[in-house]
Amino acid sequence: MTTTTQTPPTPLIDVRGLTVHFPTERGTVRAVNDVSWQLREGEILGIVGESGSGKSVTARAIMGMLRAPGRVDSGVVELAGRDLLTLSELQLCEVRGRELAMVFQDPQAALNPTMRVGDQIAEALLVHGVDRTKARARAKELLTRVGIPDVDRTVDLYPHEFSGGMRQRVVIAIALANEPRLLIADEPTTALDVTIQAQILELLVELRRELGIAIVMITHDMGVVAELCDRMLVMYGGRVVESGPVAEVFAAPRHPYTHALLNAVPRADADGEALPAIPGSPPDPARLPSGCAFHPRCAVAEERCRTERPELTADGDGRTAACWVSERGGAVTVLPTPTVRSRIATERAEPILRVTDLVTDVGSRSRGLFGRTPPVYAVNGISLEVAAGETLGLVGESGCGKSTLSRTIVGINRPASGRIVVDGHDVTAMRPRDLATISANVQYVFQDPYASLNPRRTIGQSLEEALGVAGVTGAAARRRAAELVERVGLNKGQLDRYPHAFSGGQRQRVGIARALAAEPKMLICDEPVSALDVSIQAQIINLLEDLRNDLGLGYLFIAHDLGVVRHLSDRVAVMYLGRIVETGSAKDVYEKPQHPYTRALLSSTPEPEVGPRRRERIVLTGDMPSPASPPSGCAFRTRCPIGPLHRDDRSRCAEEPPTLARTPTGQLAACHFPGEL
Repeated sequence: MTTTTQTPPTPLIDVRGLTVHFPTERGTVRAVNDVSWQLREGEILGIVGESGSGKSVTARAIMGMLRAPGRVDSGVVELAGRDLLTLSELQLCEVRGRELAMVFQDPQAALNPTMRVGDQIAEALLVHGVDRTKARARAKELLTRVGIPDVDRTVDLYPHEFSGGMRQRVVIAIALANEPRLLIADEPTTALDVTIQAQILELLVELRRELGIAIVMITHDMGVVAELCDRMLVMYGGRVVESGPVAEVFAAPRHPYTHALLNAVPRADADGEALPAIPGSPPDPARLPSGCAFHPRCAVAEERCRTERPELTADGDGRTAACWVSERGGAVTVLPTPTVRSRIATERAEPILRVTDLVTDVGSRSRGLFGRTPPVYAVNGISLEVAAGETLGLVGESGCGKSTLSRTIVGINRPASGRIVVDGHDVTAMRPRDLATISANVQYVFQDPYASLNPRRTIGQSLEEALGVAGVTGAAARRRAAELVERVGLNKGQLDRYPHAFSGGQRQRVGIARALAAEPKMLICDEPVSALDVSIQAQIINLLEDLRNDLGLGYLFIAHDLGVVRHLSDRVAVMYLGRIVETGSAKDVYEKPQHPYTRALLSSTPEPEVGPRRRERIVLTGDMPSPASPPSGCAFRTRCPIGPLHRDDRSRCAEEPPTLARTPTGQLAACHFPGEL
């Protein structure tokens, strides 16, 4: 009997030994070093790793879009048997769009603000010889394909007239214009709300299923990898340190870096405990450590790891790893012991912050003789409290009013009505000159620490300036600045550095130190970790927990990452179109959500584990309405998934705005049919 060996399918793209360098004043930086991988038709490959690991440089090298002075040193990138690295720029232009295409992280930057979106899609077709009439028809077809409604109208809109999620759909439509065989998606959902992220992920799954397109998904979100990808590649310091099928890598990682990344992710389905954060920061590509680049941060590093670099070795089952410990059979699933200090006892009866029936108008302004423009209520009747040592998490999609609410509390926006009581003082009734002392009790931590720091001032000067506002000057201010940086995990030797000399996580620590300068009783944290890698995010989360527990601080914590909110929060409030639609303990809201919007948010969150989802995904359609023209009745009714269950009572949702009421599960929800879905 003759046995035949089945030949594996030929890869669509085969990357072998790709090496990219950037000449700098400090020497040559090898941003990508000997990277190899394959991808077959219809497969999805996830590439993960911290910032600076080489993920995006790899993608740009494949596309022939390296930014100067980057150069490909060596390697082969075969797409359908054709080496892209040997092609001229003119030949690459023929391949781009037709054979492979790329979706970038920031759709606003990827789109031309002066061109209608239909013209931008058509442009991708015109360069490949399609005539203008057919290109416009194809543009409409593609907009429909990616889920953009009313294409006869929207094809002639400009990018600024679309929401973030819709702009990303336009970018995907441009990438699909010439039906490429390979799509490279570089962090396509990072800046999006979880509901919009769910829509984009569903779209990518459909494209793979219906068109057989292969996808490279570059991301830092392990939940996205678990739900979308077939295989994964883990990069660190410009090299691949592990690869294999997603289910197997998640179940039994063979590199300590992979294991640490997976465990640093806060989960929306688990109570918060101290996160086992990876110590330190990713290495400087210009000064990589000797031996294994991960050894300074590794919990299982041995002497050999410090002196000799391990090669990526295959084990015959489709997996590879570059680790001396796992190669000899040692355990790599060892994590640094997380330490978060216990909370101090607080006996304060009065909340630090009490907001009652707050309304903020962001639209009404004088038109001279023509009166005033109509009001636009971005915050519409909000009431909440935050006590000492407590964290209130505030969640909701972009445009729901979270940041407007926080800016109104600190005095950046003026309230139209309602009360804000800080430390027992009604600040809405105070004169501006009396506000400074009271408002110092509430400080703000911004999303982008780099934008909030003066690039021309050293960190020490920025801290001393904040201390001067609080009345601390001279030698006392310098001593206090040193104490502050040490409090947030930096050292006083870094006070003379400028913001550009710090990593993103270090800059956020500086932002927190500056907020602490006034010795506040409460911090408003507006998306403080959304721009950080998962490993650095875990460090900042643990720092915020320590500060809250040591100093008895209250937090109003705003985020779109529901795992982070669950981890930090004692209570959670869910906002939709300027109103709170559900609030209660974090455990109750996450485990027994009563409002359909809360359920949709939770179901849209990617789960960082392989297998059946714990929650059935509810993909919301459309975007949040504008506060300038809110729907009558329940503002959520135009997107509500339980509407069809109550056709006979739908008029109630359309005519009668629901109010917050206690539900049988204990939380408050503003829904006529709580708990039903």
